[in-house]
Amino acid sequence: MNEQRRAYWRLLDLAEDYLRFAERTAHDEPPTGTDLPSHSSTTTSSDFDYVVDDDAERETQPAVGHAIPAGADDGGERGARSRRLSMLEERVRVCTRCALHEGRFNAVPGVGVLDPLVMVIGEGPGADEDRRGLPFVGRAGQFLDKWLEAIGLSRSSNAYITNIVKCRPPENRDPRPAESDACMPYLREQIELVRPQAILTVGRIASGILIGTGAGIGSLRGRTYYYNGIPLVPTYHPSGVLRNPELKRPVWEDLKRLNAMLDRGSVG
Repeated sequence: MNEQRRAYWRLLDLAEDYLRFAERTAHDEPPTGTDLPSHSSTTTSSDFDYVVDDDAERETQPAVGHAIPAGADDGGERGARSRRLSMLEERVRVCTRCALHEGRFNAVPGVGVLDPLVMVIGEGPGADEDRRGLPFVGRAGQFLDKWLEAIGLSRSSNAYITNIVKCRPPENRDPRPAESDACMPYLREQIELVRPQAILTVGRIASGILIGTGAGIGSLRGRTYYYNGIPLVPTYHPSGVLRNPELKRPVWEDLKRLNAMLDRGSVG
């Protein structure tokens, strides 16, 4: 009977958490026009390690270190990484490795802090991002910020946000394999320099490329994967959830999974 009561209260806590998340995101309406990325292609990556299907196995994975707040140590090794990341961003801004550079206003390297709790990886820039040179600043990006806020994350303090491809594909079409392949060295170097505790991939393309599969996001989400030893949680793209608000509940489940593996405790 005591176990039943504990299970009952756990369910109530989960319901309360989800209601708070739903309330935070209740006023977002589906966008219109062509700024929504499509999700119909993918490439694969050999850096995928393995998948963890259950909590028991996931709990045996080694813990990751605490994130270093922005500006906590600007000298030494961390300062060297910061300088290398700035140099990488400059290379991205003038990159001509694929044809996407021909139609861009701005390449979009990434934004956030070193040693973040989470690195968010999407598919590619949209029109707003192309104009401003920053990732996830349109409606979908504002929605993503609410997701992160719900579990105590922010691009200004403990997260880093980037994309698979750094230039906007024409009309927001899917990145072609050659375009994704051309940008992957940048992403691998970003991950090496930024050193996130965990990765959140949003959308089928980003998730499929890093996991190494062409499966749909609906079948990929709900599990923890590892990319070069870093825990990776896939979820739906914010633009897809704006189109279909019923996806908010599975997104919240994915965010709770992500939050549970971070080493600074659960954030209500």
